[in-house]
Amino acid sequence: MSAQTDGPIEPLIPMPELTPDALRAAVARIAPSRIPALTQHLFEATTNAQQTQSLAPLRAFVHSWAVFVAIQRRPERAARLHELERLIDEGEQDPTAAITEIRMIWETAEAEAGL
Repeated sequence: MSAQTDGPIEPLIPMPELTPDALRAAVARIAPSRIPALTQHLFEATTNAQQTQSLAPLRAFVHSWAVFVAIQRRPERAARLHELERLIDEGEQDPTAAITEIRMIWETAEAEAGL
């Protein structure tokens, strides 16, 4: 089920620092349509962090958007993820292999991001 390429393809951008500003700048370059979602998520994370006096919501924000950037900065990886998600949404095949591959994509993205 895995798509193979002739060799490594360079990412669109380097992996940014794991800060809200750096992640926002990266998203602005590779997926500008997602800036409103990032901004809303950051607002909610900041509000929740203040209300709970915990950094956990901000850590979850950074984790989520770092993985997003790590996936999206490699168009072939992002395309494969979307294809796998589409296959699962259609519900016409056993999703086990697709779920396994999605998990591998996420784990690779987390490792690239240093998470």
